[in-house]
Amino acid sequence: MPALRDAIYGLAVGDALGVPYEFRPRGTFTCTGMVGHGTHGRPAGTWSDDTSMTLATCDSIRACGRVDTGDMLSRFRAWIDGGAYAIDGVVFDYGNTTVRALAAGTGCAGERDNGNGSLMRIAPLAFTDATDDEVRAVSAITHAHPVSTGACVDMVHVMRALAAGASPGEAVPNLDVLLAASEKDLRSGGFVRDTYCAALWCLAVSGSYEECVLRAVNLGDDTDTTAAVAGALAGIAYGIEGIPGGWLSGLRGKDIIERCLF
Repeated sequence: MPALRDAIYGLAVGDALGVPYEFRPRGTFTCTGMVGHGTHGRPAGTWSDDTSMTLATCDSIRACGRVDTGDMLSRFRAWIDGGAYAIDGVVFDYGNTTVRALAAGTGCAGERDNGNGSLMRIAPLAFTDATDDEVRAVSAITHAHPVSTGACVDMVHVMRALAAGASPGEAVPNLDVLLAASEKDLRSGGFVRDTYCAALWCLAVSGSYEECVLRAVNLGDDTDTTAAVAGALAGIAYGIEGIPGGWLSGLRGKDIIERCLF
């Protein structure tokens, strides 16, 4: 059966593939593999806040043996303030909603606070017995609006179905609608529901991990987060063995990942 490791490595590789292209419009580039520099000037294989916050979530569950939102908040603060869970201790590419919520200790709940900053880190909850309310609470550490918390619940359900052996076609809700959509119908900015739909579309129309995450990156704009979420889904669907070996070997920070898995 798929394991947490499949999802996390899938997410981290997708994140690293997308980092060099973040904020670049669709059609202005073509990602075919793992490269460095680009938008953030980081070496090839470097992941961003998506993976760091996911690993902080993992590490909290590992240490506490349960969902503890207070502990997660402390670990998120250790990341953003001190570089914990970040490659080379360098923190970059975080959203304003996340910054404000971590400083205040209260999740943001305004209509304009529905970025994808909780969806990107929710995958570990799929490998626990967390209830829907607990998933919502984990989202609400930073993103407390019902649109954001609901998207996280929906994504955890999809990931659990994949982990239980469902095919992408069986696990993805509203499959016919997604398959009828074309790339031009998708938005790939920071709105949580756009990221949710784009990631599921990439999974639904692809036949491999590689195809899924490259589609996600090449949607443009929020390339790292779209590819991180799509990569977690594809990691569960195809397993870590489905990730191209060169991408895995080129991924930085594997020691951090291994320390945090439960």
